[in-house]
Amino acid sequence: MRTRILSLCTGSILLLSATGQSRADQELREAQDRFNAAKQQLELQRGQVERAKLAVMRHDVALWGCPKLEPGDTVIVHPGHSLVWNDRYKVPKWTAHLILPDIMEGNLARIDTFLPDPLVKTNTALIDAYWYSGYDRGHMVPSADMRWSMDALKATYYYSNVAPQKPEMNRGTWADLEDWMRRYVHYSGHRVFVVTAPILGKDMPLLNKPKAEADVYAPPLFFKAMVDLDAPVKKGIAFLMQNGLNDQGLLGYATTIDSVEVLSGLDLFPALDDTLEQRIEAQRNTQDWYGEGDKAMGEVAPLPAPLPGGRFNTLQAKYHIGSKATICGTVVSTRRTKKSNALYLNFDRMYPNQDFYATVWDYNSPNFSYDPETYLQGRKVCVTGMVSVFDDIARISINNEKEITFWEDVIDGK
Repeated sequence: MRTRILSLCTGSILLLSATGQSRADQELREAQDRFNAAKQQLELQRGQVERAKLAVMRHDVALWGCPKLEPGDTVIVHPGHSLVWNDRYKVPKWTAHLILPDIMEGNLARIDTFLPDPLVKTNTALIDAYWYSGYDRGHMVPSADMRWSMDALKATYYYSNVAPQKPEMNRGTWADLEDWMRRYVHYSGHRVFVVTAPILGKDMPLLNKPKAEADVYAPPLFFKAMVDLDAPVKKGIAFLMQNGLNDQGLLGYATTIDSVEVLSGLDLFPALDDTLEQRIEAQRNTQDWYGEGDKAMGEVAPLPAPLPGGRFNTLQAKYHIGSKATICGTVVSTRRTKKSNALYLNFDRMYPNQDFYATVWDYNSPNFSYDPETYLQGRKVCVTGMVSVFDDIARISINNEKEITFWEDVIDGK
C-alpha cells in the first residue's frame, strides 16, 4: 500500500514538473519571439536612420564641400563621398566627404575588397597596375571615416578613391593626419568637410606593370583641406605632403587652403561667401584645432615644428629612434608603477594614446632636487637622451634633472 502511495506521489510530482517545464518552455519561446521581433524593428529603424544620414551628407557635401567644377568634370556620387575622376592619370582629381561624429560609434572592420567603380564609365580595373608596384593603394577618403555605414565603407574601396602612395607616406604621416582629423571631430562634436587630392607634376613615375590594363601615374604630392562650419568661429586648414617619407611630424605639414589651391589649380570651397572664404582659407594655425574637449581628455597640441636648436616635437620623436635627440612637449600626465619601479611622464597625450613618453627609473630619483611626478605635471619641457621604442611608442630614459630643460628657458635662449 505504501509503495503504491509513493508511486502515485512520484507520478504526480513528475506530471507537475513536466507541466511546469512545458509552461516555462512556452514562456521562453514567446519571450524570444518578442525579442527577435524587437531586434528586427531596431535594425529596420537603424537602416532608416543611416539612409537619412547619408542623404543629408550627400546634400551638404554637394552644397558646401565640393570644389568648383571645370569643363569636362563629371561628379561621381557615392554613399559618403563624391569625386571627380582623372582618367588620363588614373587617379582621382579630387574627393570630397564629411567626417561625422558617428565615427566613434562605428565598429565595421576593413574589408580590403578593392573593386572597379561601377559609376565611372572608363576603366578602373586597376589591380594589376598596383600589384607589386612598390606603391600602396592610398585611400583619399579613409575607410575608417565610414565605419558606421557598410554602404559608405564599401564605396571607399573603389579604385576611383585610391592613388599610388609610397608605404612610408600612406602608413606613416598620412595615416596620422587621418587619425588627427577624426580625433578633432570626436573631441569637438563638429562635422568637418574634407577635400583630398593629388597634385600632379612633370615626369610622374608610371606604375609600369606588364599585365596592367591601364597606365597609372604616381603624383609627387597630396593634400587634405578641411573646414569646420559648425564651430562658433568657422575655420579651415590644409596639410601638404610629399609622396614618400614625411618625417617632420604631422603638424609641420600644416599649410593654408590658399596655398594648396595655388598648387592644384582647384577652387576648393567656392560655396562659401567671399569674406568667409578669404578668412578661413588663409588660416594654418594648428593650435586652433585643439579645444576644451581635448584638454578634458588630456590632449594638447604638440609644439609646432620646426623647433629651435635642432629640437623635435613629440610627433617627430619616432623618426629619431636609435639616436640621441631632444624631444619637447607638455607633460599632460604622470604614472608611477611598482612593477617596473619607474615614473612615466606622458607628453601631449595621455596614456595609452601618447606618441612619446619619458621614463625616470626609481634608482635615478636621487638625481633630482624636485619630485618630477608633481613638479613637471602640466609643464612644457624638453628631454634629451637616446630615443628608444617600446610597444611602438618612442621614449627617452632620463637619468638626472640636467637632461630636462623648461620650454620657457628655451624661448628665452638659455
